[in-house]
Amino acid sequence: MEKCVIKANKLTKVYKLLAEEIYAVHDVDLEAAEGDFVAIMGPSGSGKTTLLDSLGCLTTITSGSLSILGNDVSKAKENTLVLMRRKSFGFVFQDFLLIPTLTAIENVQLPLLFARIPQQAGQARELLERVGLGKRVNHLPKELSGGEKQRVAIARALITSPKILFADEPTGNLDTKSSEDIFGLLADLNKKDNLTVILTTHNPKLGLRAGRVIYLKDGRIVSRENSSLCF
Repeated sequence: MEKCVIKANKLTKVYKLLAEEIYAVHDVDLEAAEGDFVAIMGPSGSGKTTLLDSLGCLTTITSGSLSILGNDVSKAKENTLVLMRRKSFGFVFQDFLLIPTLTAIENVQLPLLFARIPQQAGQARELLERVGLGKRVNHLPKELSGGEKQRVAIARALITSPKILFADEPTGNLDTKSSEDIFGLLADLNKKDNLTVILTTHNPKLGLRAGRVIYLKDGRIVSRENSSLCF
């Protein structure tokens, strides 16, 4: 039986704006097993990023329960969440978030510094080779294309050997060919390494290639037919 790595029950995230309460995510029930590849899809403003941030412990939930890797993190303190993010999660973002003054290999090694893990240039180089950048290890971000920057970001996310990879619109700033390549790379990591991948995407063509698709609308999980997406 596959191990459950994420379990959310009535997960809700509310933002308060003056006297108004905005339900970004509302009563979401969700489970993901080890090795799952889950795409979260929905129109702009549907709550995709907020849900991903909640599952990745980048934001605290307002109510409901959330268990990650067997640990109840619903009311965990920030220092506990920091340790979980550093040791168990990898993150990839739409805007790459590379340090412009660091080379590709230095960017990949950066999480090891925060996690207080001895830096291993060999491991970083191997990861860059795996994502197809073996000949670009000493290049600065300004010398890389958008697709290459995202490959560096993926290698950086993998350097701490995470159990779950969270990716927020990882192809959002890329052209069609680069988008397909990056999505294929994530699918390959999921298949060959049994890495659990949870991502958001506005691209239906790519999202439907995931093992499972969750549709959001107004912060709630809905059926594909009610998702307001065009296919």
